[in-house]
Amino acid sequence: MKRMNRGIVTALSAIGIAQGLKILTYKKLTGNWDVKQALTTGGMPSSHSAGVAAIASYVAAKRGTRHTETALAVVFGTIVMYDAQGIRRHTGEIAHLVNDLEDKITKLSGEFPSLEYVKNEEELEELLGHQPVEVGAGALLGIAIGLVSAKIENDERKARKNSTPHKSHDL
Repeated sequence: MKRMNRGIVTALSAIGIAQGLKILTYKKLTGNWDVKQALTTGGMPSSHSAGVAAIASYVAAKRGTRHTETALAVVFGTIVMYDAQGIRRHTGEIAHLVNDLEDKITKLSGEFPSLEYVKNEEELEELLGHQPVEVGAGALLGIAIGLVSAKIENDERKARKNSTPHKSHDL
């Protein structure tokens, strides 16, 4: 039976662990347990950063830092992390401002009946991106998971190699 690609398993594991940790960090921040945090975007730590850092560190440990695959993983990972703490975070901040503005317009329309306004039933999602510290924490988590995964794979390979019977040649 063929085994799964360890790089994919490593990255997906890092994402899953980071998503699970969001429950704990939310509890520490608010004092409340909320398992739904495992399904959210944004928050501490960044699962995007954990996933791309895990695959980049795994590839670097397996292929070396000068290999093209490592360069690809690092460059694309950097883009993902920049996007998570930049563009996506700013989009969330804009959504927050829009939601506040809508609340104010709703209140104002109640004070002035001639101003007809129907509020949207759902607010815009505000927690889309990450603060730089959330990206950094996700990256550190991912690097650790990637290096551990590479070490486990190397140890397994050595164990298989040592357990393979060797032919002895009689002279």
